[in-house]
Amino acid sequence: MKFGIVQFPGSNCDQDAYYAAKDVLGVEAEYLWHQTTDLRGSDIVIVPGGFSFGDYLRCGAIANFSPIMQAVKDFASRGGLVVGICNGFQVLCEAHLLPGALVRNDGQHFVCRHVNLTVENAHTPFTRGCTEGQKISIPVAHGEGRYVCDEAVLEQLKATRQIVFKYATDEDNPNGSVDNIAGIANATFNVFGLMPHPERACDLSLGSSDGLFLLKSLLQGAK
Repeated sequence: MKFGIVQFPGSNCDQDAYYAAKDVLGVEAEYLWHQTTDLRGSDIVIVPGGFSFGDYLRCGAIANFSPIMQAVKDFASRGGLVVGICNGFQVLCEAHLLPGALVRNDGQHFVCRHVNLTVENAHTPFTRGCTEGQKISIPVAHGEGRYVCDEAVLEQLKATRQIVFKYATDEDNPNGSVDNIAGIANATFNVFGLMPHPERACDLSLGSSDGLFLLKSLLQGAK
């Protein structure tokens, strides 16, 4: 099993994702520079958090045109598992691999704290190690994490159970995301975007190991 971790010039959670895969899960992991088109045999591709580049225009908008994103789109079209975390979620929306968009937090401030999430759909490759309704605590760190979409998209997400995680309460919602949405999947459930950071909660020394529910689910899903 191999994780491929995309690196943009401003990525700053790539090393966290690498540590989670290689040192915590004990699987092979490799960095994938954004100018390459070779995923190097990755079974799971992670587009990590941080800052891609050109985010002053709109987060993830320029990163979408990096050569690696065409390789990621091709990989996803073949059923490959793709996970976007924080800025990676923004990139996947800009690449139209996920519906909707991420915009400025409604409080207009950067937010960095642990939040409580509820598992809305435990029957996905990203949550099969979880139980329906389970509460987990993992951190957020973002200034543009408010998920928005039009009413038609929201109704589709609900009907098809593509809403995978929600902030557990309105108070846990750090950015004003519609319907308290924290993470969604595409219609075929092989592409997943999450605003909170499971890779920053994979070791008790970090304050929580709840992120392992997602990371171990990924391994099961890939197998």
